[in-house]
Amino acid sequence: MKLYTINTGNFKLDGGAMFGVVPKQIWNKLNPSDELNLCSWAMRCLLIEDGKRLILVDNGIGDKQDAKFFGHYHLHGDDTLDKSLQQHGFHRDDITDVFLTHLHFDHCGGSIIREGDKLTPAFKNATYWSNLRHWEWATQPNEREKASFLKDNILPIQESGQLKFIEPVDGIGFGDGITVRYVHGHTDAMMLPQISYKNKTVVFMADLLPSIGHIPLPYVMAYDMFPLTTLNEKAKFLKEAVEKEYILFFEHDPVYECATLGVTEKGIRQKDLFKLSEI
Repeated sequence: MKLYTINTGNFKLDGGAMFGVVPKQIWNKLNPSDELNLCSWAMRCLLIEDGKRLILVDNGIGDKQDAKFFGHYHLHGDDTLDKSLQQHGFHRDDITDVFLTHLHFDHCGGSIIREGDKLTPAFKNATYWSNLRHWEWATQPNEREKASFLKDNILPIQESGQLKFIEPVDGIGFGDGITVRYVHGHTDAMMLPQISYKNKTVVFMADLLPSIGHIPLPYVMAYDMFPLTTLNEKAKFLKEAVEKEYILFFEHDPVYECATLGVTEKGIRQKDLFKLSEI
């Protein structure tokens, strides 16, 4: 098995929304905002090469939305999904599986492309994986979360016939050396792949821990549907991650790809920071 970082570009989100109840005078030291209170965030995906399978975990924001939509998110940087795949010797047509942690636009927007008047799968030879519980949550969204679930990103996956569902059972396998953790605080039934790699365990954190700045327990995003659930899920995961020496892979941290954790006088915090390629 080989793991590769796939950078799809950066975008900006409101710092207050990203750090919830934490005051700006504290969080601004972690990720300084611009004059509009916006902070830069990565959209960092993961590619798993395992035998005949080439699994892409999430795929960024895509490029099919209109200028008004992208005007809210200030895309920047030189990275793209295709460029990152090419750097590792791959093409999107090589992807066999697209694992979608959840269906918010910044995680699944690259799933579908616009070809003329049609919306078609960007990964023509891949099976797309979600779970039925989250799929129903996303396709029948509540008013608070509705703006994060874009029909153009989601419904064409099912219409293509390339969609399959993973059983919503915590710890279920997804091939050799990959299991799925379910968490429900950020959005219902978000999936975190947990990967056995080089005698270590790598966990793709998605939006349970978007960045190292979100490791302290109270640092919960205002975007989370059930913040107290997130708090409890974080507490349980952080304790386990320290005890079992997990490597955390961050999807949104603007600087750091991976970290291990340790216990400090302030609680559990990052220990070593490094790139995925350094494992």
